[in-house]
Amino acid sequence: MEMKADVVIVGCGVSGLFAALNLPRDRDIVMITKSDAESSDSFLAQGGICVLRDEADYVSYFEDTMRAGHYENRKESVDIMLRGSREVIEDLVSYGVEFEKNGDDFAYTREGAHSNPRILYHEDITGKEITSKLLARVRELSNVRLMEYTEMTDIVEKDGCCRGIIAKDKNGQFPVYAENVILATGGIGGLYTNSTNFPHLTGDAIRIAKEHGIRLEHLDYVQIHPTTLYSEKPGRRFLISESVRGEGAVLYNAKGERFVDELKPRDVVTHAIEEQMKKEGTKHVWLSLERIDRETILKHFPNIYQRCLEEGYDATKEWIPVVPAQHYFMGGIWVDKDSHTSMDGLYAVGETSCNGVHGANRLASNSLLESIVFAKRAAKRIAAGVK
Repeated sequence: MEMKADVVIVGCGVSGLFAALNLPRDRDIVMITKSDAESSDSFLAQGGICVLRDEADYVSYFEDTMRAGHYENRKESVDIMLRGSREVIEDLVSYGVEFEKNGDDFAYTREGAHSNPRILYHEDITGKEITSKLLARVRELSNVRLMEYTEMTDIVEKDGCCRGIIAKDKNGQFPVYAENVILATGGIGGLYTNSTNFPHLTGDAIRIAKEHGIRLEHLDYVQIHPTTLYSEKPGRRFLISESVRGEGAVLYNAKGERFVDELKPRDVVTHAIEEQMKKEGTKHVWLSLERIDRETILKHFPNIYQRCLEEGYDATKEWIPVVPAQHYFMGGIWVDKDSHTSMDGLYAVGETSCNGVHGANRLASNSLLESIVFAKRAAKRIAAGVK
């Protein structure tokens, strides 16, 4: 068995889906995903998606992103993301994505390390809202074949160029030949004991890229999220969104004392929590939503509230035990401003790529935005036939 296409997209999170939607309709596209189409980390994103509110917000948004990334960010990429944010938000709305509104205008929330509220959201399931709508639109396209439970085991390399992939499903391995391949395989959380990621996300594209001598960058830049729901149960950790702290939640140690500014960047808050746990010999710290009124909790964070309730904690009345866990990968396959890798015909988008936007530490809610802005750029470059 062998297949042929114009473009192969490996992965169907927001970056893969957005790339498919921005490719010309006369291109034959094959999309594969290692699990079912709904099991991408994009579905799990809670907090929201950033957007440049207006020109007056540019300097502070740029500085917030740079400061969070310890000024190791690629400035050109940060500028591209900010300048492209409003356009892709309009795209999302046209695909049916619904964001919270204040009258006729968007409602904006704030998260850690942001100077201003600039984050659009849909309750506390923004990722699910965006990704499910994009997936629905992709399923409507007659030029896209979406293959679930199909894994990439290698790429097809010819004369130093990528000309497809080797895929594997329940019937065995087979090649899918294509002039262009987009890698959108997500992060590396499956390699960790405690992670917010799906366990099947094991950095496959990065391993394959290394085997083919494709340029990689900052493989040690791994972000630990400070607040996931503590549990003795094995498996994926449940994220307690940064938005909760953005709305006023505070952290306490075992003595009931605050020990950190909760709106500092994620790596700073994580370090402070780990220091408290080490100092006190505890397995978690406490997150209190006592400063957030009950109505806001139930409206803005209904799924977080429900999940905590299932674990035995009423977030409107008592503190929640939280612990840091692996969350995001800032490194990956090096790409240029159009998401092209060091190998001709091969692109990488989303968490598996490294375009330098995030530097050494990602600013909250920049992930969905970065993924779709640079996925669109990859699609436009392929459409233009640029080598």
